Amino acid sequence: MKPESNDTVPHARQRETTVRNADVDRPEKAGAESPHLDADEKDQAAQHTAPHALMLHEIVREEGEAALERTVVALMWSSLAAGLSMGFSFLTTAVLQAGLPDTSWRHLVSSFGYTTGFVLVIMGRQQLFSESTLTVMLPVLTRREFGCLLKALRLWIVVLVCNVISSWIFAAMLRLPGIFEADVVDALDETSRAAVGPADTFPTFMRAVFGGWLIALMVWLLPGARAARLLTVVLITWVVAVAKLSHIIAGSTEVAYAVLAGDASLADYFGRFLLPTLAGNVVGGMSLVALLNHAAIAPEIGERR
Repeated sequence: MKPESNDTVPHARQRETTVRNADVDRPEKAGAESPHLDADEKDQAAQHTAPHALMLHEIVREEGEAALERTVVALMWSSLAAGLSMGFSFLTTAVLQAGLPDTSWRHLVSSFGYTTGFVLVIMGRQQLFSESTLTVMLPVLTRREFGCLLKALRLWIVVLVCNVISSWIFAAMLRLPGIFEADVVDALDETSRAAVGPADTFPTFMRAVFGGWLIALMVWLLPGARAARLLTVVLITWVVAVAKLSHIIAGSTEVAYAVLAGDASLADYFGRFLLPTLAGNVVGGMSLVALLNHAAIAPEIGERR
């Protein structure tokens, strides 16, 4: 096993100390507020309290630290898997839409299909670009080292490229003739055309800001969700779908399908979808979640150091 470098060991020890101190604080606080409970009951009460914000920060940051240390090959395979999994959001939405009557509430129900890909990716621990805008940013903001920033840039590039490549592969698979019924194909065509976006890219950018914001918030909430992790993923990604917000990888499969079907061009893919959506997701995930949530915790981290 490769030994840890000298600059890595202090960071690992520091993370262990911070998490251990945060763990100690919670039972003491619960015990101070529960004078009528014995020791075991106080421990049980502590387990049911909401995690401190510092604990959430450290858990998400540890995920980012682990991702930064993964090899390029591991990131590539995990990212390719994530892009393929996200394609099921597009497919499941179309299947539900094809099976529902043409009513005003059809979109509300078919949007649950959009959650499928996110459930597969998050529960399967696959590497998705939009999640990385939060998890990887926290180590960068905490450590403030140029080497850490370079690792983050390497991860973002590898994950984004592989996510997009596999989204095109999934879209091409959906275009194979004779696989789905005609009504499902019609729903796929309709959904993909709607995903291309208007010629004015500002609305797409703003929808992507909100979409990246919600996905990053979901990642922040998951450590404290415990048994409700699945429900948290489903509800938040359903809001992304029902509000018709933009997501760089889920939308990539849809717009790639439109390009392959002849309903859009490559210029539309890059100019009307990919670039404004990428910019919006990054702004929403990094600025509105990573920076703000880290800023709220930074004073406590400084005190514990």
